[in-house]
Amino acid sequence: MKAVQKQEAAVVRPDREEAEAAVRTLLQWAGDDPDREGLLDTPARVARAFEEYFAGYKMDPVDYLSRTFEEVAGYDEMVVLKDIPFESHCEHHLAPIIGRAHVGYLPSNRVVGISKLARVVEAYAKRLQVQEKMTAQIADCILDVLQPKGVAVYIEATHHCMTTRGVHKHGVSMVTSRLLGAFRDDEKTRREFLATVGTTQFSSPHFVG
Repeated sequence: MKAVQKQEAAVVRPDREEAEAAVRTLLQWAGDDPDREGLLDTPARVARAFEEYFAGYKMDPVDYLSRTFEEVAGYDEMVVLKDIPFESHCEHHLAPIIGRAHVGYLPSNRVVGISKLARVVEAYAKRLQVQEKMTAQIADCILDVLQPKGVAVYIEATHHCMTTRGVHKHGVSMVTSRLLGAFRDDEKTRREFLATVGTTQFSSPHFVG
């Protein structure tokens, strides 16, 4: 499980007081007075919001997949969890990424509770992210831990760094996919997954991520 076990460099976290002071600085830099009535509690609110936005750093996606079940009466067809909503944040601008993920795998000899697939999505989404990386992280984690015959992850999301700043293009969504094992090598399996999640995109091996 090398991909999952690879550790990020240790991060020294500031305390709550330092975090709130940083928010005050940003409010001043934006041109407002952090001591006015409407902003007095904003630094504390932002710090609490960050704890929720980025709770994924305290979550262990491997642990979510650790309890599996083998008594499935020989079931060996694909398992797909569709339309998993998520909120993430762009690591370039701290702008929201709002979307949904579709996750599937082809079990070899064990399955995992379906809520755990949603937990894995949440664990990676609630971190500073780029969508391509998040897609790969989810797929690679499931492959490494469950060791199924194949894994498929398909994500579509809107990026507020594109709608509220920069090019200001609304109604645009980004699609990424990661197809591994049977989903990458077997066109029939790949097409079945894509049809299940309601798309025909990336149905050719040339486009498989």
